[in-house]
Amino acid sequence: MAASTHTVTNQPPPLVGYDVFTADRALSEAVERHLDPEVFAEADGELADFGRAAGSEQAREWGVLANECPPRLRTHDRYGNRIDEVEFHPAWHRLLGRAVGAGLTDAWGRPGGHVRRAAGFMLTTQIEAGHGCPLSMTHAAVPALRTDPELAAVWEPLLTSWVYEEGLRPPAEKAGVLFGMGMTEKQGGSDVRANTTEARPLAEDGTYVLTGHKWFCSAPMSDGFLVLAQASPAGGQGGLTCFLVPRVLPDGTRNAFAIQRLKDKLGNRSNASAEVEFDGTTWARRVGDEGRGVRTIIGMVAATRLDCVLGSAALMRQAVAQAVHHAAYRRAFGGVLIEKPLMRNVLADLALESEAATVLGMRLAAAYDTDSEAERAFARIAVPVAKYWVTKRCTPTVAEASECLGGNGYVEESGMPRLLRESSLNSIWEGSGNVQALDVLRALQREPMALNAFLTEVGKARGADHRLDRAIRGMLTELADLDGIEGRARRLVERMALVLQGSLLVRWAPAEVADAFCASRLGGDWGTAFGTLPSTLDLATVVERARAEV
Repeated sequence: MAASTHTVTNQPPPLVGYDVFTADRALSEAVERHLDPEVFAEADGELADFGRAAGSEQAREWGVLANECPPRLRTHDRYGNRIDEVEFHPAWHRLLGRAVGAGLTDAWGRPGGHVRRAAGFMLTTQIEAGHGCPLSMTHAAVPALRTDPELAAVWEPLLTSWVYEEGLRPPAEKAGVLFGMGMTEKQGGSDVRANTTEARPLAEDGTYVLTGHKWFCSAPMSDGFLVLAQASPAGGQGGLTCFLVPRVLPDGTRNAFAIQRLKDKLGNRSNASAEVEFDGTTWARRVGDEGRGVRTIIGMVAATRLDCVLGSAALMRQAVAQAVHHAAYRRAFGGVLIEKPLMRNVLADLALESEAATVLGMRLAAAYDTDSEAERAFARIAVPVAKYWVTKRCTPTVAEASECLGGNGYVEESGMPRLLRESSLNSIWEGSGNVQALDVLRALQREPMALNAFLTEVGKARGADHRLDRAIRGMLTELADLDGIEGRARRLVERMALVLQGSLLVRWAPAEVADAFCASRLGGDWGTAFGTLPSTLDLATVVERARAEV
């Protein structure tokens, strides 16, 4: 055995053994802000418990194992029978069980449910992002199923259950179920109206058999899937329609659901994303009216898009927390990194991006908890605005945070490479940047209440900061010029997102945070890379606010 050559020093301790919720001031303040006091008293305790679990060494290990041991497809059993099952590491099931047991699929029927769930979703995503996919789709399936009260009565109690049961069995035999979805096909991608999967009606009303394929079908071991297919016009209206496809039929037999292969993805490796085929005997139940598929799933799409915002905000928060933690302990060039002016500038810049994303995501979650026409109109336009911008900011934020750790941030054991691989997913899932920008234009052109609601929200901070006021005027000028608007859609949506984030921070964030955001993002006193904030700002306070105390 070789003699020791040196003593290991100047290495930061791991960021574990802490309450991820309470340590995130922007998130915990948002929960208190958006919940009634009596609801907050209960939610605060629940989220603190979940935050401690999320910050534990055990949870960290589960996240590592779920990604180091990715899912494996088994198309046949040992005798040659087709089974189409995906095996997951036990850590995946433990992550899902803990998340479902924390109510992360139950938002639609309890007070403050969306805010509470959004906060919990951000916590569990910081452990490991892949298992958020079935959580998101299960949560989002509820509004689609509610278009058919009969289906909702059967499935909603199972979807919103706090019990996770793995394995494929008839839904009636389970205490809780998970849902997936299959929308896109090879030839169309986001253009779902180009789908060619066919649905042929059966004798029983509302039942069909499907023939076709789905190019991306995540979480294929879910109990049911919402899919889009072209209903045959024979005997009905026909056209693109939403269907529920269960994996197991009520009599216990397996539905025809052939998993062709699993995607070899850049990130999100713990979560299985499959290519599936329906062979003409795949049984399905119609959800909503024939030809109204897009309208039926629109509530589901909005919910999953919000989860993209929350998921990206969570990745940014974890990356920034790791960067600040590292800098608080690491010494270089005669002092602690966090006290070095240039490193402080970088960390403060990253912290601004993270807090702005969190505050915006939680404001949108609160809109879902308020049953008013004005809040629905606000969410209609603000969700795609946020989905476009926050998910776009995730990758550069995570990349810069990784650099704060130096070479250690490029090593798998730090956890930063997994965050970086994950960081681009949410900008693609549920419609990439162009799709979101065009959806904002569609809302502007077809739903005037949406723009009114957006301007009302932004206007609540008017007069509080001259840079915000100037940015609002610039945005209004952009909105008034409809010439060539499609080609300028990204520019417009970016401005809308920054103005909205600025208005929320001016109202709710500490003055040091709001001042720095308005100076850089709205006032133009900023470079093109992180770490270029004006030196006159109180950056130390911004950084300290982002620090997770262990």
